[in-house]
Amino acid sequence: MKRTALTVAPEQDRQRLDVFIAENSGLTRSAVQKLLGRNLVFVNSRLQKAGYRVRAGDEIEFTVPDKPEGVLLPEDIPLDILWEDDHLVVVNKPPHMVVYPAAGNRGGTLMNALASPDRKLATVGAPLRPGVVHRLDKDTSGTLVIAKTDRACYSLVDQFKEREVEKHYLALLYGRLREDSGEVTSLIGRSLSDRKKMSTRTRRGKEALTRFEVLERFPGATLVRVRIITGRTHQIRVHFASLGHPVLGDKTYGKKTEMKRGSGTITFPRQMLHAWRLKLRHPETGETLEFFAQVPEDMEAAIRDLRQKP
Repeated sequence: MKRTALTVAPEQDRQRLDVFIAENSGLTRSAVQKLLGRNLVFVNSRLQKAGYRVRAGDEIEFTVPDKPEGVLLPEDIPLDILWEDDHLVVVNKPPHMVVYPAAGNRGGTLMNALASPDRKLATVGAPLRPGVVHRLDKDTSGTLVIAKTDRACYSLVDQFKEREVEKHYLALLYGRLREDSGEVTSLIGRSLSDRKKMSTRTRRGKEALTRFEVLERFPGATLVRVRIITGRTHQIRVHFASLGHPVLGDKTYGKKTEMKRGSGTITFPRQMLHAWRLKLRHPETGETLEFFAQVPEDMEAAIRDLRQKP
């Protein structure tokens, strides 16, 4: 698969999404619409429809599959399922698991684990991303919702677009935050020095808002509860790194992977970021659903070590 990232320039503001991609990728408009129909196009890490009007600073990411097209193969991988009915399934994604197959990760993904002859998933996004409406980074754990019907998929996409979905995270940060609570507002876009990274220092960015509350302070570290109001790529990681308090274990934005404590060392094997709570509206009944995902053992162990080691 070939992944491409594009940033909307000011003069391209308000173009249709499918037209913008076609004009800037060399793909035909019909080919772009097929990618959109298969959930292979994300705008600021969210799915959008072909008629979405792009905004200056929008980050557009799309994937063109290799041919022949991939097949989602079922794999017997245990999952912590928080909720499942005929319309959606909510999972506590473990760390180190990719959400869907792509180059370099053909198997062992969350979607491989969900694929089963006994479980129907949405056709939107098929064959490799059926029902995928949002994402978590490979090394971020926690709550993730997958649609099982096309109707549910479109409803969830709209809820994310209108910011109706509440997403709360727990994060272990480097250093001691002075404020007990607050918010971070900035533009986030592609880094000027490394196109694979996001940054608050960018020529073209999109407004991002992160709110936080300190839960516990340790020598040299802080545990915070975070709510993201917007959903920009790597938003939490970028915002706290910009404050000088990167997420512990984040090898991209902070590189704080260990901490000396007395005669020992506390190690952080991955970014200490967990999607703890997810609140949404059921796509069929309209009922408000709220899910909490247990913190994984590696993050629990890091918190215990920070408490115990002066």
